[in-house]
Amino acid sequence: MKTLGIIPSRYGSSRFPGKPLHLLCGKPLVAWVVEAVKKAQTLDDVIVATDDERIVSAVEAHGGKAVMTPSELPSGTDRIACAAGDFADDDILVNIQGDEPLISPDLIDALVGRMKEGSKWDMATAVTPIKALDDLNAKTVVKVVLDRDDGALYFSRAPIPCDRDHEPDIKSGFWVRHLGIYAYRGAFLKKYISEPPCDLEKTEKLEQLRALWMGAKIAVIRTDDEGVGVDTPEDAVRIEAILQARMQNS
Repeated sequence: MKTLGIIPSRYGSSRFPGKPLHLLCGKPLVAWVVEAVKKAQTLDDVIVATDDERIVSAVEAHGGKAVMTPSELPSGTDRIACAAGDFADDDILVNIQGDEPLISPDLIDALVGRMKEGSKWDMATAVTPIKALDDLNAKTVVKVVLDRDDGALYFSRAPIPCDRDHEPDIKSGFWVRHLGIYAYRGAFLKKYISEPPCDLEKTEKLEQLRALWMGAKIAVIRTDDEGVGVDTPEDAVRIEAILQARMQNS
């Protein structure tokens, strides 16, 4: 059994073209992500899956490993499966967002640890408490309902669970938002990419709903990490300041 960390990274972005190569403190964004992911203790290897030779060159120039994948692949999940190549059924593959240079290595290790507890879980992902009512109501924030074992029951852009009688007590920690990181068991990933999108997925525009529709068991890790990513040039300025401060304090 091997455990791979795979970082999908595409050059094209409607809001931020060339985002993976944007320099933060003199280093490309994608290189910062690779550096953070490599600090996880449970990964046997870290690979960037891309569709652009410029990203391959940037990753390799900073000591990372990257592989080319077809640009027409329909999702990041398909891209990591393609990049992993001939993976075994008991391998664990971790899909890590390519625009989160502040990703916590401890969170990656927690996801892998949960998957290694036994064969019950097909996937693992993470949630963090929702701290503002606006976030609970925002369609851009994905909410999750959990069972008693912290397994995912449903993901939605709607404010779930719905409190029928009261205004949600957002400070309770009961409402949680999904973070876009996944660990897959190899056997399930093979099934997942062979299945076409279901109506739930197409309606909510959430890939993980295909997994639930297929009957997958998805473990959920709770974290205070809010998953700060670079979606716009303004985000890049803010995160560069955080990285600069970390460098000065190290």
